[in-house]
Formats: sequence, C-alpha cells, structure tokens
Amino acid sequence: MAKFDIAVMGGGIVGLATAWQIANRNPLLKIVLLEKEATLAAHQTGRNSGVIHSGIYYKPGSLRARNCREGKLGLEEFCSQHGVDWERTGKVIVATRESQLAALENIFKRGQQNGVRCEMVDVDRLKELEPHTAGIKAIHVPEAGIVDYPGVCQKLSELLTSGGTDIRLNTRVVAVRQKTDEVHIQTSTENVVASQVVNCTGLYSDRVAKLSGQQMQEQIVPFRGEYYVLKPEAEHLCRTLIYPVPDPEFPFLGVHFTRMIAGGVECGPNAVLALSREGYKWSNVNPRDLFEALTYSGFLRLALRYWKVGAGEIWRSLSKSAFVSALQKLVPEIQKQHLIPAASGVRAQALAPEGKLVDDFLILRKDRVLNVCNAPSPAATASLTIGKHIADELGM
Repeated sequence: MAKFDIAVMGGGIVGLATAWQIANRNPLLKIVLLEKEATLAAHQTGRNSGVIHSGIYYKPGSLRARNCREGKLGLEEFCSQHGVDWERTGKVIVATRESQLAALENIFKRGQQNGVRCEMVDVDRLKELEPHTAGIKAIHVPEAGIVDYPGVCQKLSELLTSGGTDIRLNTRVVAVRQKTDEVHIQTSTENVVASQVVNCTGLYSDRVAKLSGQQMQEQIVPFRGEYYVLKPEAEHLCRTLIYPVPDPEFPFLGVHFTRMIAGGVECGPNAVLALSREGYKWSNVNPRDLFEALTYSGFLRLALRYWKVGAGEIWRSLSKSAFVSALQKLVPEIQKQHLIPAASGVRAQALAPEGKLVDDFLILRKDRVLNVCNAPSPAATASLTIGKHIADELGM
C-alpha cells in the first residue's frame, strides 16, 4: 500500500495547479495525483474555449473576482516563463439593443470595482475593433486573452514529474475512508494512503466529497455546451473575442465568438442538460446520472424557473438555423454555410436545493479531505491562485 503526504484526486488544471503549488512550497513532500482517464485534462480543461478571463463579470469581493484577477497575472507569467502559447487579444462585450444598456453599464461598473482595465465605447470605436458586429455600444476589455490550457497542463505535469510527484493515470477513485491520522483511498488499481487529500474531480466532485463523509446539499448537474467553428473564409468576421451582454433572465452567458490560440474562431456555446456527466452528445446517456439530475429539487426548480429560455437552448442544439440566428444578433453576416460542428464540453455546475446556481467557488473541508465542490469559470484562468488557496487551507 503506497503512502503519501498529499493525494490530489483529479488531473484537470485545478488538480494539477494545486499539486504544483503544494510541491513548490515543500519539495520534500510525497505527493500523488490520481486521474481516472488515460490522459490529463480530458474533460472540462481540455474542452473549454481557451479564454483568459479578466474578471469583469464577477461580484466584487467574491472568490471568483479575487482569484481571477490574481490568477490571470500568474497564468500569463507562468506561460511566458515556460513557453506555453498565450496571447492578449482583448474582447468586446456588445449591446445590440437599447434594453441591454443598463446591464452593460452594470458590468462596466463591476469591472472598475474589480480593477479591470476597460472602457465603454461607442459604435464608431466598436467598428474599429470589430467591424462586423451589430452593436450599438460596447465595453472594450484590452487585457482579455487566449491560451493553450492543455499545454498549461502538460507543462505542469512535466514540472511535477521532474520534482518527484507521482502522477497515476487510469486510476479511478472507488472509496475514501478517513482514519484518525490518515486517509485510505481505494482505487481501480490499488489502495493509496495519504495524510491529507484534495478532491478536484470536477464533474464527480460531489460524489467523491460524499465518499469522504462530506455532508452537502448542493449537487453537480452537468450542462453541455455545443460549439461550431468558422470556416477559414469567414474567420475575418471576428478579430478577437465578441461577447453578448448576459441575459439577466438566464444564468448562462450566451453564445459568443472566440478566436483560438491554435487558429480559427469558435462560436458558442449553448447550454442544455447533459444526459450523462460525460454527455458530450445527445446519444451519451447514463441512466444513473440522468435520474439523479431529474429527481434533484435544485434542477427541477431551475428548470421550472427558466423553462422558456431552456427550451430555446434545446432548440438551438437541435437546429443549426436557430444557432445561426443567435450568432447573427452579434455578427449579422454569419451564415449557416460558414459553420462546422466542433467538439462540445460539459460544465460541472453545482446547484443549490432551491434551484440557484452556486456562482462562486465552493471548497468544503471534511477532516483530512478538502473538497473542491464547485469551480466554475474562471477556474482555469484562476487555477494557479486556487492552488495557492488550497495549499493555504491545507496548512502547507
């Protein structure tokens, strides 16, 4: 039975960043990272849009806001130091109708409170930045950017391995048993013992937390985001990042345009209930996952509150024409023939029983196990800072 000082469960960017921050503070610690897949960053980290967020949207003073601002700078420094591709592109948040101007102003005020460098721009300036948008007013955020998140994970893995951290792939956590001075982890391959454990399992974080004895009312509900990419002849329609003003009636951001670090432009996502925690297609159905979501009071209340908007999201998932119509609100020149289907992602969203999205990081301790039970966007941007926070919580 292998024994370690620290065991980190989950090989996405938050788990890797956490292990790296702990190893940096005490290189003599024996650390193991357990990942159920054959590769690192196989789920949320490897399937997101690759944006370095500025922190403009988040409630001032929240963990999301504070970690995003510090994490963004740390991520950019890390990438520059270690040769990971990133670029500061800037982005525009675009109001396309008068009714969105009040919400746009509120976002601008939040950005200023959070220390984000941003400016309100008129139509003429917007057309200079993004000539093909249909906006009447916008916020320009020069410091937003894009990055190769799987590349960040690969570099973190290399640094960890060279420093002595044991990274074990194809190792699924089956059971967690806490004792007075250690934690026994049963995996699909062998048993592991650690003095302290960090749960960064994303889509399965609530289930793993419960294995550790953590009592929690919140539950992870998986939402799939579907994307298209622009054909090369249409890529000129988006220079940087084009975002809508979030709909205050719906708790998701809405479709947008993102220039990608490897080239090309991604469009999306929508937001529909995934029929499995790894439900990247409608055909991916897991009866247990689906039953769990559909019988959870939090999801039922959310669905009841937003059923009209949710129906629209499902229609956009099933109809390419409907998806195009949503994109045309930002860039009217987009046509159906410009779009090619791309890989989808699944967001691990914690819901509270009353039907509200948990909109901040949720980190809970159960004795010797620290459970990261909700790590919404900007978790990837803020991953290095989240790792620091977790290391502090562990007393490292």
